[in-house]
This record gives sequence, structure tokens and C-alpha cells, in this order.
Amino acid sequence: MLKKQFVMIVFTLCALSSFAQVKISGLIYDEYLEPFYSAKITQGSNFALSNVDGEFTLVIKDALPQTIRVSAFGYKTELVEVTSVDQQINVVLKENILLDQVVISASRVPERIIESPVTIERLGLGDIRKNTSNSFYDGLTNLKGIDSREGNYGFKSINTRGFSDFSNARFVQLVDGMDTAAPALNFSAGNLSGVSELDIHSVEVLPGASSALYGANAYNGIMLLNTKNPFDFTGISVLLKGGVLSQKAAGTNPFYDAQIRMAYRFSDYFAAKVNYSYFEAEEWHATDMRNREIDSANLIDGSLNSVTDYDGVNTYGDELFADLSFFGNVRPGILLRRTGYTEQQLLRDTKTKNLKFSTSLHYRPYGDESLEIQLATRLAIGDNIFQGSSRFAQRDYYIGQSKLEVKGDNFYVRGYYTRNDAGNSYDLTKTGIVMNEAGTSFQNWGRDYFNALVANISSPNALELARNFADRNRLQPGTPAFNQAFDRVTSTLITDPNGSAIYDRSAYIHADGNYNFRSLLNDWADVQVGGSYRQYNPDSKGTIFNDANEEIEVEEFGIYSQIQKKLFDERLKLTASLRYDKSENFKANYSPRFAVNYALGANKGHILRASYQTGFRNPTIQEQYFFLNTSVKTMVGSTADNLRRINFTNFNVFPGIGTIITNTTGDEILNNSVLTRSVYDNTFTGPRYLKSAYTEIQPEEVKTLELGYRSILRLNNQNNLDIDVNAYYSQHRNFVFVQDLVVPNYGTILGTGQLDADAQLAFRNAHVREFNLVTNSRSEVDSYGFSIGLHTKVFKNFELGANYNFIDYKMGEDKDFGLFDPNFNTPKHSAKLQFGNERLFNNFGFNINARWTDAYRWISPFVKGNVAARTVIDAQLNYRIPSMKSRFKMGGTNLFGKEYFVAPGAGQIGQLYYLSWIINN
Repeated sequence: MLKKQFVMIVFTLCALSSFAQVKISGLIYDEYLEPFYSAKITQGSNFALSNVDGEFTLVIKDALPQTIRVSAFGYKTELVEVTSVDQQINVVLKENILLDQVVISASRVPERIIESPVTIERLGLGDIRKNTSNSFYDGLTNLKGIDSREGNYGFKSINTRGFSDFSNARFVQLVDGMDTAAPALNFSAGNLSGVSELDIHSVEVLPGASSALYGANAYNGIMLLNTKNPFDFTGISVLLKGGVLSQKAAGTNPFYDAQIRMAYRFSDYFAAKVNYSYFEAEEWHATDMRNREIDSANLIDGSLNSVTDYDGVNTYGDELFADLSFFGNVRPGILLRRTGYTEQQLLRDTKTKNLKFSTSLHYRPYGDESLEIQLATRLAIGDNIFQGSSRFAQRDYYIGQSKLEVKGDNFYVRGYYTRNDAGNSYDLTKTGIVMNEAGTSFQNWGRDYFNALVANISSPNALELARNFADRNRLQPGTPAFNQAFDRVTSTLITDPNGSAIYDRSAYIHADGNYNFRSLLNDWADVQVGGSYRQYNPDSKGTIFNDANEEIEVEEFGIYSQIQKKLFDERLKLTASLRYDKSENFKANYSPRFAVNYALGANKGHILRASYQTGFRNPTIQEQYFFLNTSVKTMVGSTADNLRRINFTNFNVFPGIGTIITNTTGDEILNNSVLTRSVYDNTFTGPRYLKSAYTEIQPEEVKTLELGYRSILRLNNQNNLDIDVNAYYSQHRNFVFVQDLVVPNYGTILGTGQLDADAQLAFRNAHVREFNLVTNSRSEVDSYGFSIGLHTKVFKNFELGANYNFIDYKMGEDKDFGLFDPNFNTPKHSAKLQFGNERLFNNFGFNINARWTDAYRWISPFVKGNVAARTVIDAQLNYRIPSMKSRFKMGGTNLFGKEYFVAPGAGQIGQLYYLSWIINN
């Protein structure tokens, strides 16, 4: 009897267990009926992921019937009711139309693009798969209103709404919440320390001022790169890519790119991933041999041997100049410059290399997404060329980041540490100058030039003969003497008169957090509060910053709040934000934002929006504490703390009298200087010896009014037309720029702009110092623009997208005597077109992108000049082999187009052809 009861009890428990816990299986497909990898199937707190064959198994702990939810980022969510254990579950996921895709960055809460209160651009997994460019990062330039700063093959950065050069400090780039700005540069080095192609999940770009939520430096916009979570994307993925670069100056050269991603979900509680990527390529050679006039206001075609003052854009060592009368008895006014070395002669290796490594550990204490702890590390090392105030050969540079983050359904708290190392980097300008001096001094070279010029004055080739004679003792590239001198110069710190090496081991720590009170308010509204803290610790031994004798430490913090509320049947959405920021070197800054959306139509498919946004940018640590001496001019940051540290010793030689020692202080740079062009440029329209009136540097400010319209129009039963239109007007104040100044070693510049007797003597004897002062323009600038984007499908499965962008600026009253020319550096008009089909037939697809930009002017401390209009066409063919879990892609960039550059001095960009093999991605 007891035995029978025991059997009955066991049977009952088993029955109850099977009733309360049901295992179901099924298949997930995409709209082309291909197996869908890594779709998420959830029921309550239980979830599963589809494998590479689209299969899934999910345990349901509650009694049937139950509803399961099938979702994937960028695809429409499907709900399936499960009524039986034996039910056949086959789900087809359809890709979201563009404006239906979900973003987070605009409001820090998930929302559809069409509902975003501000302009936003997004690149998802589907877009990355269709990309025609060499990498997903290059492909961002095909988005509406996005500009790519392609300084070289290995250095590219993204910007929106103008006003940036390669030092793109007005645009913020985040990877999983971490600012990728290098500690010394204070701006992101593009994707050199970013995300591998295999690990990128999505990219969101907010054009325009975003300081209300993201704080300092979100002036032109912000970009968030989100990586794949190993709980959702598991397995081993591999990318192998190779091809050739074709350029007239460099010829045809191979490039290589290899990446691997390994992710494993050990349980519902623990997952981890590792990423490794490496590329190597011949750098685009920079061979701009045009001549610069004073301050490089214009670029002219001029032969080295046809003028005395040739200063080539991509030649170095010819920056030093003196009046020819200094070397002999001729009339003053003729400038003489040395012969420079070309960029290729000063680069021991012309290849660009980049190795990226990242790893992260993910822990979910409750086995679901309600709470997750992440520990992540990223590092990058490599070689490339960077164009800033000079051209810099970055060799063996390093940047590393480590992060600890805790996040839940309604909050996150994170902290991270960023450190960089300049490695064996050096300044090309200073290298050229010192290499020339290693052959013979400028004084002896100039005297030889003058004597040879007098001896051959009747010859039509007198200038060439004079230069050849003066260059006879010059170190010749490739010789042992040249190589020995080059190694010595580039390994000696730039603070030494005989060195050009850059030392930089700067770092910063950062912490930020956010909490959303929505659940505590019973979903009445989204009410968020958050804040951030950062401490900079620059360390350059005086090669970049003024920290040779005194350490620099700068702290800043910010707090913000935002409320977002929907009204009138959720047709009206109001968003209001306010942020307070304080940096120890500047006054506090308040950044408000207000936005309103209103949905029209029965299906709320037409949304009008208006917003008022503000932004600010604290000057970078470089701009605050610059102290970079290139032997021509010293770049000086103009914070009070930096000027306090400056004290130059001047050795003033008087023939027949001797040497008199004087000092130049930071106060004199600010208050006893004249504008360089008022001294040396005969075309300057202001008074001679115009006294500088510039002050200590302050943060930049922008206020923007923006209007927009988004709509999803149904064309037929299958296709829709996405429309996205926006227009804006911005007012800018306190633009940071570089002003060239001359300070006499002795004497006083009077308030009227006149020189006292001692100052006149100082200028007559060239007893002066030249400086590039980083300060604020006194002129005001307004910018404005509009853009329109269209996207649809034609002929059933062919994707067609087009967008147009217009942007321009206007100057207010000129309070800088024509010396301030904002680094707008952006074409007024640009148009982009995309056409393709992922499934043209049986696993075969193609895509084409075309971009046109009109001509524009480029302004930077290194060089100024015009950039020609260009048309760029990229294309790719791809073929999938499902049995091998592989996708092969063949493509090319700048097809049929001529070489172009985005800025004078940068490498000419030719054609690139590639073949890639992607496995299990």
C-alpha cells in the first residue's frame, strides 16, 4: 500500500512539474526565409537566443497558453501565442523601416527615431552589412549631414554641422558610454581606439548641440557606438580582408585587415567576450608642394628654385625665414627661407598600423537584464600621421581604457580610466628644422646663398644656383650621416633645441551616472537625474603642455535633470532638460534644452518637432596649457594658470656691445604684443604694429533653434517612404582660434599701438619672439542649414535612399581685423545616394553609394587653402554561403574618381579595392 502511494506521489509531482515547466522549440527566419541568428525569444523573465540555424529552445515555467515575444534590434517585434507543447513555432522577423528603429541617445530612454525630439542618424546591423566602404566607420559619411575628416588612411574622424579641423574637439564620441577622447588631445582619434567591425552593434549620431544631457564638448554633436553584448551575441566570428590602395604618389600597395571576436554565455548569470583586430596599409602620401604665403593665408603654385621664400605645405625645415638684407647689403623686404625636406624623406616608415584589443566580463546577479555588472578593458597601439598645428608622425602610440559599470532597468553608474602614451612620436616641422641645422647653421647657409646670388646675378638661373651652392653641405636623405642625425633628432625631446620627439603619458579618470524615476512615478513621466565628474592629469614633460616644472591637474563636474511627458493621447510630447557644469579654470555654465513633438494623422505617422538647444565647449587641456615650441613660433594656451608659468630667457646680441639678457613672461604675451600680420604682411589693412587686445581663453557657447518633420508614408501594401526634414539656426560666441603674435624682447607697446624707443630697437634688430596664442575671437558667428532624407524600396526589394544637406555661416561685425577666419571647413552643399538589393538572387546582393560635395575653404593652424568639389562612388558585391556560415564581399571606394584630399597638407585619397570573408557574423 505504501509503495503504491509513493508511486502516486512521484507521478503527481512529475505531472505538476511538467505542467508548470514546458520546453518549447521553434525556428526564426528573416524576411528572405534565411535562418535568423541571435533573435531573442522571451516569456516573462525567461529568454533564449536563436542559433546560427535559427533554432531556439525556451523553457516556459507557467501553465499554457502563454505569449512569447520574438525580437531583434532593427526588426519588428513579433508576439506568438503558445497553446500546446507540440505547437510548430515558425517566426519571420521583418526589418524595421528606418524611422521605426529604436534609439536611446536623444533622450537617454528608448524611443523610435520618428518620435525623437531632435535630429538623429543611426547605423544598425543591417546598414553595416550593406556598407560599401572599407569599414563601418568609413560608411558613416553616407548618413545625412555627416562629414568625415579623412586626414589619412589611419586617421579619420566624424563631425556634424561644421567648425572643426582634424582636432575635432567640438564633437564627442562614446563607446559603450566611454569617451574615446585621448587625454592629451581631448578629442577622439576616430576609430583607432574604437570598435572592431565584428563587435559593433549600432551607431547613433546626434548632430548639433547636446550639452544639456552630455555636458562639455558636445558642441557640434555626439556619437554613441554600441557594442554587442555577449549574453545576446555568442560564438566565434572572424573577418579577413585584403586589397590594394592605388595612389599616384605612392603607387599600388597591398593592405591587410584581420579581426576575431569570441563571446561565450556561460550561464544566465555570466558571459564574456574578447575582440582582436589588426590592420596594416601604406599611408596616403602627402605631397602638396604648393607654396604658402605669410600665415598660409593663400596657397600658390611656386617652384622652390624660382623664389627665395618657398615654404612648401608638405616640406619641413623651410619654415624659418629672415630678411635677405640680414646677410648682405640689399634693400630690405625680401624674405629668404631654407630648403626643406619632404614628408616622405622624414618618415622612416610610410605604413599605418593599428592593433585593437578589448575584453569584457558581464555578470547578471538575477539571471536577467534587470541588473548587470560589466568590467571592460580596451587598448590600441599603432602608427599613423596626425595633422594639427604641425604634421606629427605618431609611432608606437598607445591608448587604453578600463571601465566598471553597474546598470539596471532604470539606472546606470560607471567609472573609467583612460591613459595614452605617445611612444616614439615626433614633430615633422621641428625635425626638418633641426636636420637642416645639423648640416649647417641658418646664418652660414644664408650667407652662402647671398654670396652665390651676387656672384651669379646676371644668370637667369641665379636663384637656383644660389640655392644649390648653399645646400652643398646639407644632409642628404638615405646617407648614413642623415640617418644618424635623424635617429638622434627624433629620439631627443622637442624641448631640447636639437630634438623633435613628443613625450605624452597623460590620463584622466571619469565617473557618471543616471537614474530614471519613471517606475516610482507610476509611469506618469520620464524624470531623470544624472551627473559626471572628470579629472585630467596631463604629463608631457613640457613637450606639449607647460608641465616641465609644475604638474597640471584639472577637475570638472556636471549635474543635470530631464523630464519628458506625453499628453493628449500621446500625440504631444514635451521634453525639458537643464545641466550645470563647472571646470576649475572657468566660470560655471548652464545648458538648457526644450523640445516639443506633435503627432498628426490617424496613425500618428506625421510628427512635427521644434527644439531649443544649447551647447558649450571647455577649451581642451591643450588649448588651456599649450606650450609647444617648434623653433618658429611657440604655441601658448591662455588660461591664467598657464600664463603664470611662462618665463622665457632672451639672449639679445648687439654687435660691438655684447649680449643683453631679458625675459618674456606670460603677462607680456597677453598685454605687450602686436599682431604678426601687422608687422610682416604688406597686404594687412590695419595699422602697422597693431597691439593685441586678446584676453584669457573662455569656453565656447552655442544656442540653436531647430525645426523638423518626420513621416512614414505608405506607398502601397509592401513599401513605405520615410521622410526626415530638419532646419536649424545657431548663434556662436567665443570661438576659440589661434592668433599669431609678436612680442619684443624689451620695450613697451603703447596703448595706441605705437612702439616706444626700446621696442622700436627690438624690432629693428629682430630681438622678438613669435607666438601662436590660443584665445577667443571677439567676432560673432551664426550658422544655419537644412537637410532632407528620403528612403524607400522600389521594384519590391531594391532599397533607394537619398539625402541633401545645406549648411553655411555668416560673420557678425569684424572685431578681429580680418584675422579671424572660423574653421568652418565644410561644404555648403552635399548630396548622397544609396541603391542596392541584399537578395538580388539566391544569396547574392549588391550596394552602391555615391556622394557629392562642393568646394570649400579649409582653415587650420597648419595651413589654409581651398578644397575642390568631388564626387565619390563606392560599391560592393556580396555572396552568402549559409553552409559555411560565411559572407564574401568584394568592393571598391572612389571608383572612377580622381584623387582628392579633405584638407591641404593631408594625403591625397586614391582608390581602394578590397575582398573580405566574414565567418559567423
